[in-house]
Amino acid sequence: MSFRRALSLSFLIEEITVTGTLFILFATFFWALDTLIRYPLLNAGLSPIQIVFTEHLLLVLCMFAWLKWRRLSLWQFTRRDWPALLIIGGLGSAIGTLAFTEAFSYLNPTLVILLQKLQPLVAISLAAWVLKERVNMGFALCVILAFAGSLMLMFEDLSSLFAGQGWHYSDVIAHRLVGYGLTLIAVISWGASTVFGKKLALSGHGSAQIMAGRFTVGLVVLLPFLMIQAPFEQEMTSSLLSKIAVMVLISGALGMLLYYQGLQRVPSKFSALAEMGFPVMAGFINWWVLGLALTPLQMLGGALLILASFAVHIDGRLKKVSPEITANVI
Repeated sequence: MSFRRALSLSFLIEEITVTGTLFILFATFFWALDTLIRYPLLNAGLSPIQIVFTEHLLLVLCMFAWLKWRRLSLWQFTRRDWPALLIIGGLGSAIGTLAFTEAFSYLNPTLVILLQKLQPLVAISLAAWVLKERVNMGFALCVILAFAGSLMLMFEDLSSLFAGQGWHYSDVIAHRLVGYGLTLIAVISWGASTVFGKKLALSGHGSAQIMAGRFTVGLVVLLPFLMIQAPFEQEMTSSLLSKIAVMVLISGALGMLLYYQGLQRVPSKFSALAEMGFPVMAGFINWWVLGLALTPLQMLGGALLILASFAVHIDGRLKKVSPEITANVI
């Protein structure tokens, strides 16, 4: 190969990599916009179940329209797939998203988003058990780093429990602890969903069918929650419905489209680094638009948590752990 040809090939690879990284960065920007709609919807009087159920209904309609247009099978799951479907749909999509949304009512949404960076640790731990994928000492170090970052994020609330001479309880602290509990439920739910989604993929199901099955099962699981909590103080108006539709379109469809376009153009180490832009952009947008700031200690803890998430992602790629298991996408 001539020097000129090698040079032109190098420039082409660099251009493709830069383009792919920009695709992923734009995807993280659209994901970060989710809070600007989800959080005000809660303040407008909608309950978390109203938001999440409507979100799933729109996603199911979109996915089945897409499969119909692509002339793909609308449902190809067998009885053996139901346990995995119940976990990715019922636990991951329904319970996880419901807990994530409700946590916004108890905590700073930026704090909730940062704590979601614990998800890859949960997913890899479950993958070692369910899929028999190997973990190593590097993963253990990432767990310690993530645990330290999480404690920094929650330190001010946890320390207030022991203010004075003993256990100090207040309604405010209890309120925030409920938020941390809901966030942890979302982390575990989405981590489990990642692993069992991978299990369905190994069974030969395509990503579009898995997503359709996930949202459909999630919609069915959410239905009893909707019926139990009805009637609601705030009815679903056309204006509120249109905002949820915009949220689904921007942070869901458009964000994921850009993300997968980027993945096709960049090496995994660049995609992992670019994905870290999501919590950073979300934090900046939430502070700038919604006025939801973090304390310096929480910023440091968030940085450690992002670093641990990035490290476990790269470590998984180097050790040939399944890419889906090390993914950080929420």
